[in-house]
Amino acid sequence: MASKVYWADLRADFRENLQQKLTRLMKTAGMGEIDFDKKYVAIKMHFGEPGNLAFLRPNWAKTVADFVKERGGKPFLTDCNTLYVGGRKNGLDHLDTAMLNGFNPMTTGCQVIIADGIKGNDEVEVPVAGGEYVRNAKIGRAIMDADVFISLNHFKGHESAGFGGALKNIGMGCGSRAGKMEQHNAGKPHVEQKRCVGCKVCTKICAHSAITVEDRKASIDHSKCVGCGRCIAVCARNAITINFDESHTNLSRKMAEYAKAVVDGRPCFHISLVIDVSPNCDCHTENDAAIVPNVGMFASFDPVALDMACVDAVNAQPPLRDTAADAGDCHDHDYFHRIHPDTDWMSCLEHAEKLGLGTREYELVKI
Repeated sequence: MASKVYWADLRADFRENLQQKLTRLMKTAGMGEIDFDKKYVAIKMHFGEPGNLAFLRPNWAKTVADFVKERGGKPFLTDCNTLYVGGRKNGLDHLDTAMLNGFNPMTTGCQVIIADGIKGNDEVEVPVAGGEYVRNAKIGRAIMDADVFISLNHFKGHESAGFGGALKNIGMGCGSRAGKMEQHNAGKPHVEQKRCVGCKVCTKICAHSAITVEDRKASIDHSKCVGCGRCIAVCARNAITINFDESHTNLSRKMAEYAKAVVDGRPCFHISLVIDVSPNCDCHTENDAAIVPNVGMFASFDPVALDMACVDAVNAQPPLRDTAADAGDCHDHDYFHRIHPDTDWMSCLEHAEKLGLGTREYELVKI
């Protein structure tokens, strides 16, 4: 049975601005039917990386937070720390980045909480019902503490997943550092010896005595390492890293299983804004030109149908000239595959459907 996906374009005039239009979309799609009264509500989004300007503006987050508050809920904006080195590697830098990009209680009407804590190890192990790749997903604690989960994502391309939509925002985005390692990496972290100065901070944080320092150079015993990623967070020289060596298909399927762990057992709703559709993730410290014209705002209770509808909507647009979508194999009408030909985004949706997260069949309802 097809799921309903609600869509509104980005036309606006003096009678209704875009924030009001998003509110009407949420109401029409049924988000108001959720019991928010006195409930903690996690609004999962991406705060952008310093230097990237494609991320969602704080105004969109405020609209969602206000919707929740008007119904008695207690919303907070949240994300988990990154596995790679950048402006969101630890909880403090992450908050600084959020503030730099305009996310604070004054602009959004709610607090910002980094779900997996300062060092990325404040996590909960959540069983994955029907999981084939992951037995227990490692999810940021604050996200699992919430009574209601709302996904608000910027729909765009992604160099490993093909595109980043609802499922990636939930699955990869809610994973703690160890959870991200489990999805991205088939191995364990290692030390780049040239960068290491032998400060021994990593040895103090390792709970499994897997790291030793000899001749001012650290090394990791993979027979003891459990892949928690704590050492990555504390290394001031960025000398500890991983190989992002998991296959794109396995990565996509693991993301689906992590998303399953996050949404099971509580009310959830999903919103995707198909605007400024950059070819790569908002985790980059830059953003390339949008590949297609802005499409609109989409919402659904079904994250699988939502992602499928957004992919179809993007691929139905003409490519903008002199952009990443205007190059490559012109016969490949899937822009995300055209830009990132080694990716396998459909495997994520197929696996999510198999897990019971939703269906790729959808009915598009325009408001």
